[in-house]
Amino acid sequence: MTVWAKDIITLMEEEFPLRLAESWDNSGLQIGSSDKQVGRILIALDLDSFVLKQAVKQQVDMIITHHPLFFKPIKNINYASPLGKMIKTLVSKDITVYAAHTNLDAAQKGLNQALAEKLELVNIEPLYPASREVLFKLVVYVPATHLEEVRAAICTAGAGNIGKYADCTFRARGTGTFRPGQNTNPFIGKTGELEEVDEFRLETIIYESDLKQVLDSIHQAHPYEEVAYDLYRLENEGRMFSPGRKGCLVEKTSLQDYAVRVKELLGVKSLRVVGDWESNIKNVAVISGSGASLMSRVINQNIDLLVTGDLKYHEAKDAEAAGLKVIDAGHQGTEAIVVPLLIDYLKPKLTNQNLDVELIPCTSPDCIKEIF
Repeated sequence: MTVWAKDIITLMEEEFPLRLAESWDNSGLQIGSSDKQVGRILIALDLDSFVLKQAVKQQVDMIITHHPLFFKPIKNINYASPLGKMIKTLVSKDITVYAAHTNLDAAQKGLNQALAEKLELVNIEPLYPASREVLFKLVVYVPATHLEEVRAAICTAGAGNIGKYADCTFRARGTGTFRPGQNTNPFIGKTGELEEVDEFRLETIIYESDLKQVLDSIHQAHPYEEVAYDLYRLENEGRMFSPGRKGCLVEKTSLQDYAVRVKELLGVKSLRVVGDWESNIKNVAVISGSGASLMSRVINQNIDLLVTGDLKYHEAKDAEAAGLKVIDAGHQGTEAIVVPLLIDYLKPKLTNQNLDVELIPCTSPDCIKEIF
């Protein structure tokens, strides 16, 4: 079965939709065409000269990165510049490039969720409500003979999720009436005759991101050629998305002991730490990459420790003054797990859809060398 770049992009945006990206971000297609046929995909944190050499060597058709190749508009493409050289190589080798950045950070099963789990947090929640997903109420009228078939179909497609509960629906029995018109092929009744049918009003709730596939599932499972259904946009608060997570440790521990544990879990060579080594910590926030700009969101909550990267001197002083402990595990240190995250996400999706694509992990060497 032929696989196109747009098939891979669709899989990515099912879980990491572009609407979650920050306004300043440039997630999505970077170079190439979504109509490009793909058989080998390289997954990396960044697209740098090392990754590009590996991509050419491995003869890949597509590269998926966390950090976009282009953050800002470029005014020219100079083949003598580092970026220009990469663009020239990518175009000449016909390699499509796609990036999932802040949308991947904020997604429910995204990078920050993975980081929180990696650092052994429990009771994990979004750090703050950066955005919420719109909810819809769906009402569909189903003949009694097909009630369970339609109910199962819409729930399998994603309807009926409320908090930690799934398959949430309500049904009420009644009588449906309709008169088939000319050139119809009614499942029940005859053309031109008023029909009364034993039907159920089946109600459920749907997240906006699941709306299309749920409606498609109705038309596939429902026996009528014209399905009667209603959609209502709700004011209920939907799923929360946030570029960070908060949770707690199973047991209180000292900052020193947990810093050693973070170093082991992330596989980094060193850490920078703000706070008293002997102080106890329990409640922890994580913001992958460079998260100090969101420190005010952390300080206003009952959080003992922030794990992030790229901490600056004055940001460290602000944290110290507020009594917030910080572990700076580095930008790359907190985001390198994006490579196995994306492979673990895409591999079963590809298998389930019988898409024959090879996924190749690639990690660049640290660009910052440490001297002890």
